[in-house]
Amino acid sequence: MSSSRSSRTARGGLVAALAFAMATGVSPSSAFAADEPPVDFPTFAGASHQLDRNGSADIITSSGRLHQRILRLTAGGFRQMGSAWAKPKLDLTKSFESTFKVYLHHGRPGADGMAFLVQADGPRALGGWGGGLGYRGIKNSVAVEFDTFQNGTDPNDNHLAVVLGGNPDKHSAVAEPSIPLYGRPFTARVAYDAGTNDLRVYVRSLRAGATEELALRTTVDLAGSVGAGSAWVGFTASTGSALSKQDIYSWTVQAPRA
Repeated sequence: MSSSRSSRTARGGLVAALAFAMATGVSPSSAFAADEPPVDFPTFAGASHQLDRNGSADIITSSGRLHQRILRLTAGGFRQMGSAWAKPKLDLTKSFESTFKVYLHHGRPGADGMAFLVQADGPRALGGWGGGLGYRGIKNSVAVEFDTFQNGTDPNDNHLAVVLGGNPDKHSAVAEPSIPLYGRPFTARVAYDAGTNDLRVYVRSLRAGATEELALRTTVDLAGSVGAGSAWVGFTASTGSALSKQDIYSWTVQAPRA
């Protein structure tokens, strides 16, 4: 992995546009809106006692005009890895969907990316740095990765993948979205149908007029893959010698509680 350094100075117009996009982006509608959400963070204000955080993951106040509480998984340092898990476990025998706003930024090239995980290893689970994306070695897991650096087995430096068993070197399914995952904020939505084991990953740019796209679809038995009927859900991320700040601005999960 090559090293990189980035300027910490952003042009005022870009900062203003980003703040507007992050503040006004509208999450996709949910089929589970009538249920009480086990995770509901329009920002991460007050979330400290509701998330188990490990490694470099922390809740901070974002800089710039937006100035809100966010979940930062990596802070742009060398070989960092972070994870964050919601304390309520999910019933994996029931359908759910999760929506989150992401901003991966800071260095060029950016590395290594982040992942949305369902895992049964526990609230202290944290994997490897670099191409491990913070989940390598979390064996009882299914990861949906948003990968921004091309390591040895990756198709490119802008792809989504579903990975089983904590091994990011082997993709169960992989796809390239039409939007950049690095350098611009976007919304992601992961929808799981427990009846059919249908897993879909949608992404949407926060630019005005952008529409949501189905970027990846595959079949996976979540309960069978993690070896449990209920599991923790959350995020991991990592850096190597190429660096980035990897931020979650909001997060909801609509599903029955375990």
